[in-house]
Amino acid sequence: MKKILLMLLIAGFCCSGSLALGARIKDLTELQGVRNNQLIGYGLVVGLNDTGDSTNNGITMQTVANMMEHLGVNLDREAVKVENVAAVMVTADLPPFAKAGTEIDVLISSLGDAESLSGGTLLRTPLLGPDDKVYAVAQGPLIVGAVSLKGAGGSVEKNHPTVGRIPDGGIVEREVGFALPKDGRYVYHLREGDFTTISRMAEVVNSSFQGRVAKALDNKSLEVQLPQSYASKPIQFLSSLENLEVQPDSKAKIVVNERTGTIVMGKDVRLSRVAVAHGNLKLTVKESPKVSQPEPFSQGGQTVTVPDSELELDEEDARFMVMEEGVSVGDVASALNTIGVTPRDVITIFQAIKAAGAMQAELVVL
Repeated sequence: MKKILLMLLIAGFCCSGSLALGARIKDLTELQGVRNNQLIGYGLVVGLNDTGDSTNNGITMQTVANMMEHLGVNLDREAVKVENVAAVMVTADLPPFAKAGTEIDVLISSLGDAESLSGGTLLRTPLLGPDDKVYAVAQGPLIVGAVSLKGAGGSVEKNHPTVGRIPDGGIVEREVGFALPKDGRYVYHLREGDFTTISRMAEVVNSSFQGRVAKALDNKSLEVQLPQSYASKPIQFLSSLENLEVQPDSKAKIVVNERTGTIVMGKDVRLSRVAVAHGNLKLTVKESPKVSQPEPFSQGGQTVTVPDSELELDEEDARFMVMEEGVSVGDVASALNTIGVTPRDVITIFQAIKAAGAMQAELVVL
């Protein structure tokens, strides 16, 4: 079954190469200046059922005391109990062009020794940007998606109970200023730099807008100049540009994960002429101790345990297979399948072929 799945996966890569389907520019690039901004804050989660921080966590006790005094409640700091409270860090991403009042998702992570945040509510927490200014405020009940139960004789835990989320739990209070360049010069950055892809992108843009609109700056950056016909419509121009399709190029690469037996190969992987022989050596050791004891009513003697070891050596016959120069991944998969190898065997064979210098591809081992 594993070999069939492997063949189907590889065949899918080969077929996709022949169809030459393109990707939109918006899926391959990012417009310079249009980016997320990371926010962070420190807060308290309350309403926990004795699963909060312990009294050994001084930072939680101090924070609770400071908050209550700020609300006009005087209390003895030494008498503060925090079993139902947890100190947390709150993080969020502020999306580009977010306006005041926009709701964003927030992530809450325990800072102290709380056992679980399940059932808790985050109190109002300011979220700061890199400039230490407040850009959003978060508050609300947590969604944890985990269970943690503990008793005197054991405990049960499912998923991660000390991390939760609040969908739309943050409200943007300050906007990040950004305006499109007034000179009509836009720069797009490829997420994966490649000279071939950036060249194709420039050709597609120039062909679609019938002029020298775009030029490649390097293997990752494309400069685009707003055409005169779109001088009053920059948004429409960017929309049309981002929906153009380009056939991206990539390096020949094989990614393998030996722990799971997963193999992913690109369509451009090629091999030089090489001979492969593969055989497995299986050694089985069985231990079956036997007990020897005196006969009934016998005088003297004692019971003795005698180990009995059974060794079995099974070595498969190695079969040579010759791969011609320039074969594709489909040919490689078919050839390896004929000698009955498993995905883990394929990983070992690929590592050996790479070491022999017969593989024209990058081998990535996870």
